[in-house]
Amino acid sequence: MKTKAAVLRDLRGEWEITELDLDPPKTGEVLMRWVAAGLCHSDEHLQTGDIPVRYPIVGGHEGAGIVEEVGAGVTRLKPGDHVVCSFLPVCGHCRFCARGLTNLCDLGALLYDNCLPDGTFRFHAGGLDFGQMCLLGTFSQWGTVSQHSCVKIDDDLPLETVALVGCGVPTGWGTAVNAGDVRPGETVVVYGIGGVGINAVQGAAFAGAQHIIAVDPLANKREAAEQFGATHSAADAAQAQELITELTKGVGADKALITMGVVTQDAIDAAFAVVRKRGTVVVTGLNGPGVKNIQIPSFELTLFEKRIHGALFGSGNPFEDIPKMLDLYRGGHLKLDELITSRYRLDEVDQGYQDLRDGKNVRGVMLIDH
Repeated sequence: MKTKAAVLRDLRGEWEITELDLDPPKTGEVLMRWVAAGLCHSDEHLQTGDIPVRYPIVGGHEGAGIVEEVGAGVTRLKPGDHVVCSFLPVCGHCRFCARGLTNLCDLGALLYDNCLPDGTFRFHAGGLDFGQMCLLGTFSQWGTVSQHSCVKIDDDLPLETVALVGCGVPTGWGTAVNAGDVRPGETVVVYGIGGVGINAVQGAAFAGAQHIIAVDPLANKREAAEQFGATHSAADAAQAQELITELTKGVGADKALITMGVVTQDAIDAAFAVVRKRGTVVVTGLNGPGVKNIQIPSFELTLFEKRIHGALFGSGNPFEDIPKMLDLYRGGHLKLDELITSRYRLDEVDQGYQDLRDGKNVRGVMLIDH
């Protein structure tokens, strides 16, 4: 079949809306009719090279839609099912899945070529095979994806809203709750209030943190953070340090969560300095694969027993955490509708990412026309 999609043909290229040929689902795969896709910073990284991939590629890794067709061997999904897709596929049987570390599933090795698990591609045009971001490619009218990426949801949930739980929401929430292990009464600082950071704020508030300091240079982001549970905000790390010193009587923050789109050495320095003895720094943002930008004093690391570690998908389990997020949404404990700042059509992808770069959106959502 034919499908219209937003693609990148090379590094630092521009988004292009083009028509592609799409193969039907093979064994273990489903054909999705995409309804909505989140405009996440990670797709911006495809343009800058901070996430290295094979080109050409169909963008989009945060999305929700409806199953149109299933391939052989698919037993837990059927046509008509509503689905949120995890940006991390989960095989369920590799060494890491067997230990419950499904966010580290070995299928992650495919996230450079962005082919499907059998090593082949479903999008084609002009004699070229197109990869699909995180094995999904949600910036398309239709897509063929692995069942390992599909989480069935209730039909009454609004797809344009719940698309966000495929990446940004559980990544941010889990940064606080899982990776950060935020406890009641703690002091938490969040650096970078975008689609991930705003949900780290939500997670820290839900976990019972007493003080939550949101750090972002943009006033609209700081104001949004306060609506999602931040007790204080600061325009920069120096202001945050001064505020936390006052709030904790000089002890320091319990947890520092780095959720900015591109992690800098300055952010690492600030976070490491702001946490107390045995405090934890969680790094959820990233930088290019060749960039060595985490340097910390071993003297302080050892004598104060400070900890620093990375977190992928908030150190959570996609097939457990996505339904849990939706239960929390139903119960009024998780804000999703309020996250959406702007809505775009597929052919407005450039405007969506310009608005992201300009800091206008907490989260933009693409609504897919058919």
